[in-house]
Amino acid sequence: MNEATPLLIAIAGGIFPALLWLWFWLREDSKHPEPRRLIALAFIAGMIAVALVIPVEQWIAGLLASQTLIFIAWSAIEELTKFAVCWITVLRRRENDEPIDPIIYMVVVALGFAAAENTLFLLSPLSGLSLSQTIITGDYRFVGATLLHVLASAAIGASMAFSFYKPRRIRLYYLLAGVILSIFLHGLFNFLIMNTPAEGMVRTFAFVWVGLVGLLAVLEFVKRIPQGRR
Repeated sequence: MNEATPLLIAIAGGIFPALLWLWFWLREDSKHPEPRRLIALAFIAGMIAVALVIPVEQWIAGLLASQTLIFIAWSAIEELTKFAVCWITVLRRRENDEPIDPIIYMVVVALGFAAAENTLFLLSPLSGLSLSQTIITGDYRFVGATLLHVLASAAIGASMAFSFYKPRRIRLYYLLAGVILSIFLHGLFNFLIMNTPAEGMVRTFAFVWVGLVGLLAVLEFVKRIPQGRR
């Protein structure tokens, strides 16, 4: 195998599935789609966020003795970073002009983050030339961790959607609640992964899938929020 082949396979395995999910979620905003340049910007921002969190997470891991505390801290770091890059790049723009938009942008950032993170995870088994292990890792990331990032980030987007037309002070309260919920969901998933044997992993992933069904229901509700409703 050529030295560049594992890298190319990992990039393809990390990015292409994320783009497939991106196509699925963008269909939910097909009536008033966001500009493609902003979708691309949000996706790239999510990928860059991975480079930002890795050194911070490594530093935190050196400070905390408990594995549980480390994973909770990592959940908070990742969710706050994803929101920060989304806010800096797209959420402050005038194109963010209807309640569903913050959900879509947060989901896109989450998929960009998952694409870069999955690429790094896939590189590990590929470097050992274990194709079967790589396929298993890719499948788990596709149906589990990637959708967990979507669900957790969408919780922040939904909090912004529900308070879209409310006064600024109320929007801040909603946003805080959304951030807390996103960290809780991410931390709970990490806790379940840590404490679930391999044969029970499907039950852990089911937690994410149920949450995504709820997210689809939330999207349908948000689409029906009348303009300017408080």
